Amino acid sequence: MTAAPLETHFGFRDVPLSEKQGLVDDVFHKVADRYDVMNDLMSGGLHRAWKDVMVGMLKPSRNRAFKTLDVAGGTGDVAFRIIAAGGPETEVTVLDINSDMLRVGQERADKLGLSGLKFVECNAEALTGLADNSFDGYTIAFGIRNVPRISVALTEAYRVLKRGGRFLCLEFSQVDMPGLDKIYDAFSFSAIPAIGKAVTGDGEPYRYLVESIRKFPTAETFKDMISEAGFERVSYTRLSGGIVAIHSGWKL
Repeated sequence: MTAAPLETHFGFRDVPLSEKQGLVDDVFHKVADRYDVMNDLMSGGLHRAWKDVMVGMLKPSRNRAFKTLDVAGGTGDVAFRIIAAGGPETEVTVLDINSDMLRVGQERADKLGLSGLKFVECNAEALTGLADNSFDGYTIAFGIRNVPRISVALTEAYRVLKRGGRFLCLEFSQVDMPGLDKIYDAFSFSAIPAIGKAVTGDGEPYRYLVESIRKFPTAETFKDMISEAGFERVSYTRLSGGIVAIHSGWKL
């Protein structure tokens, strides 16, 4: 008897593990050109402040070479902040599995005339070509929940970080402010797909993104997953009533 294929979720739908990456890729091919505009509309611009907090926690050195791997960061939104916060020897490798997201980021970087950036198409679960112990920081914003095997990506994050390197993940979390949870749910499931359809012509990718937030592990569970990958001093900080959390871990 043939064993049933391993399954995972794509939004609220169960799918074979082997199919999830292709489905996620299709979502981001559709939204790439309007991704950052939609982030502004969906968060009321708050995503900018959340990313600023994460980069502030990273503290890229202004006095020495500092290498960061920004995963699922195709459009460059986090990477540009790291370059601005660091010194002249700051380098950021922007990694994304989606070519359209990387195209948008490269175009933005070229227009801004930024240096110190490298855009690489690669899978977070298999950081092919990236050496062990090679980065001072690893950042990922709103991307980890789209990875089919999160634990594998965390293990790879640990591998490529140097001793003393820091893992930082900005991700949607669980609202912990009474009353805000109901407002947030109503906005998420009604307004966001409608806004997505108005701006991009297709609301379904945004319905998936909302559903994927609800399927993501709790902050405590994700904290345990980061610890299991080998990280120490693991913690998280909730922002905006728990709408998002920044998870931190150190390779010591």
